[in-house]
Amino acid sequence: MIKKRPTIRDHSAEANLFARRAFVGFVFVVVIIGILFHNVYKLQIVEHETYRTRSNDNRIKVIPVAPNRGLIYDRNGVLLAENRPVYNLEVIPEDVDDLEVALATVRQLIDISDQQIEDFKKESRHNRRFKSQVLKGRLNEEEVAILSVNQHRLPGFSVEARLSRYYPYGDTLTHALGYVAKLNKQELQQLELDGKATNYRATHDIGKLGIEKFYEETLHGTVGSRRVEVNNRGRIIRTLSMEAPQPGKDLVLTLDIGLQQIVQHVLKDTRGAIVVMDPRDGGILALYSNPSYDPNLFVHGISSKDYRALLNPNRPLINRATQGRYAPASTVKPHLAILALEEGIVTETTKIWDPGFFQIPNVKHKWRDWRPWGHEHVDVYKAIEQSCDTYFYETAYKLGITKISDFMTQFGFGELSGIDIHEETSAILPSVEWKRARFKEAWYPGDTISVGIGQGYWTATPMQIANSLSILVNKGKHKQPHLVQISKQDSEVEQLFTEEKAPVELQNPYHWDIALKAMHNTVKIGTAKSAFEGATYDHAGKTGTAQVISIAQGEKYDAKKLKEKHRDNGIYVGFAPFDDPQLVITVVVENQGGGTAIAAPMARQVMDYYFSAYPLEQEVQP
Repeated sequence: MIKKRPTIRDHSAEANLFARRAFVGFVFVVVIIGILFHNVYKLQIVEHETYRTRSNDNRIKVIPVAPNRGLIYDRNGVLLAENRPVYNLEVIPEDVDDLEVALATVRQLIDISDQQIEDFKKESRHNRRFKSQVLKGRLNEEEVAILSVNQHRLPGFSVEARLSRYYPYGDTLTHALGYVAKLNKQELQQLELDGKATNYRATHDIGKLGIEKFYEETLHGTVGSRRVEVNNRGRIIRTLSMEAPQPGKDLVLTLDIGLQQIVQHVLKDTRGAIVVMDPRDGGILALYSNPSYDPNLFVHGISSKDYRALLNPNRPLINRATQGRYAPASTVKPHLAILALEEGIVTETTKIWDPGFFQIPNVKHKWRDWRPWGHEHVDVYKAIEQSCDTYFYETAYKLGITKISDFMTQFGFGELSGIDIHEETSAILPSVEWKRARFKEAWYPGDTISVGIGQGYWTATPMQIANSLSILVNKGKHKQPHLVQISKQDSEVEQLFTEEKAPVELQNPYHWDIALKAMHNTVKIGTAKSAFEGATYDHAGKTGTAQVISIAQGEKYDAKKLKEKHRDNGIYVGFAPFDDPQLVITVVVENQGGGTAIAAPMARQVMDYYFSAYPLEQEVQP
C-alpha cells in the first residue's frame, strides 16, 4: 500500500490573502460608516432648517383673520352702512354627550326647522368633531336671552357673535350704496386672476353693487393672521402670535340723507328717478331710483320667494338714475339754442313764425307743436320759455344731425358720466354713423326733426341730463359727478377725479347767458311758472314731456285711451340760486304726464327742503 505524501501549507500566502480580505472588509466598513455620518450630517446640519420647517408645518398653522369693513357716512356724518353683530347658535359636536337629545332640548327652547337640523347634520359629516359648526344663524334678542339662561343645560352649545353688514335706511339708498353679499366662485376666480385672493382668505362677503362694489378695495381692508400650535389631529392648543388685520377705510359721501328721504317721499309709488347735484364740485346730493328694494335681503342670502318678488314689471333692480334710458325731450332745448346761436342759424332777435307745425320743403308730413294753434312769432327766449317745438324743428333741420351730435357729445350725452358706481349706461346720442351701424340705414332729414326736440332715437339717463345741466350752468366747465367726498388725505379716492375734461368753448360766451336767462324766464313767466310761485329762492329750469310711443298723423294724444306704459314721461331740470347755483336737479317720472304738471312740482318740493336745510344768506340792508 502506497502512502500519500503530506501537503505542505504556504502560511505566507494565506497570511497575505487574509490581510487583503481584512483590508477590503475594513475599507467597506469605513465607507459604510462614512456614508452614515454623511447622511447624519446632511440631515442634522445641512438640511436642518428644511426639516424643522416641515415639522413646524405639521405643528404650527397660520389662520387668517378677516378685517372689519369700513363704514359709510353721509356728508353730515350720519351712518349709512355699518357692521352689526349677528348672533349664531354654534355647536362643538365632540363636547356633546348625546347630540340627538341635545338637539331635542334646543328645539324645545327656540324654533329650529327640520331643514336647519338636516343642514347641520350634513355639514357635521364633513367636518372634524372638535370644530364649531353653526346650527342656527341670525338669532333674535329673545332667542339669545333664552339660550343664555339655559346655557348650563347645553354643554357644547354656545351663542357666538359675528360682524355683518347692515343698512339702517333700507331701500332709501340701495341704488347708490349697493350692498355686500356672499362671495361666489366667479368672484373668487377673478380675485385669483388679479392676485388678490390672499387678502380674502378669511372673508365671506364682497361688494356687489354701487359704492360697496366700486370702492371694494378701500372698504375691505387687509387680512391679518394668527399663528397657532395644533396637535396631530389639527386641534388648536395655543396661540403663538397675532398679526392684527387692518380695517377698511371709512367713506364719507356727498349724499345728504335728509334730502335723499325727501326725494324718496316725493316719488312715492311713481316709477322714475331724481338726481340732485352740486354744480360747484360735481358732488351728488341725492340719487334715487323708484321703485327700490331693501339691500339687507341680500347680505345673508336672499330667499327664492323674496327674489322672485323683485322680478316684477316695475323692475326695482334697475338703477333708473344711471341706467334708465329716456328721451330727454325739451330739457335739451337750451343746449340746442346755444348751438344755433353759435352757428349763426339764429340770433338773439331772430323770430320764427309758428303756425303750430313744421314741414320740410316738398314733404307733406307735418311735425306738430304741442300747442295746436302755435306760438305765432317766436324768438330764442320765447322758444325756451314756452317750449316751442316748431322753433326747434326748424333749427334742427338747418343745423343737421352731425353738428347736433358733435356739440351734444361735449355735454356728456352718449357716454358714461364717470360717476363712481359701475351700474351706468351711455344711452344713445344718434348720429349718421350710429344709425348705419345699428340699422344699416341712411340718416334722413325727418330723423333730425325729432332729435331737435330731444325725441326720436335720442335717449339719455337722468344722470347724463343732470351732468349736462351742470356743464351749462358752469358755462362749459366739467365737474365730474361723484358720490364719495374727495379727500386729499386719501390718494386712492382723489386719483379717481384728477382727470378733467376739456371745457365746452363758445365763439361768443354771451350765448351762455341767453340760454340761462331763458331758463330763468321759464320759471318766472313760462311753462314752470305755476310750480314755483312763491318760492323763496331765485330759480331757473326747463320742463319736458317725452312721448313713449308715436302718435299717428292727424290723431290726438289721449292718455286715457293708452296703456299706462305707453303714456308720456314727465321731465324737469332746474338750478338755484340763479346767480350762484348751489344745486341742479333732474326729475324723470315714467308714464304720468308732462313735466309741467308732474315733474316740476316734485322738483319744487325737493328744492324747498334743500333751501330750508341750507338757507341762503340774506343780504344785509343798509
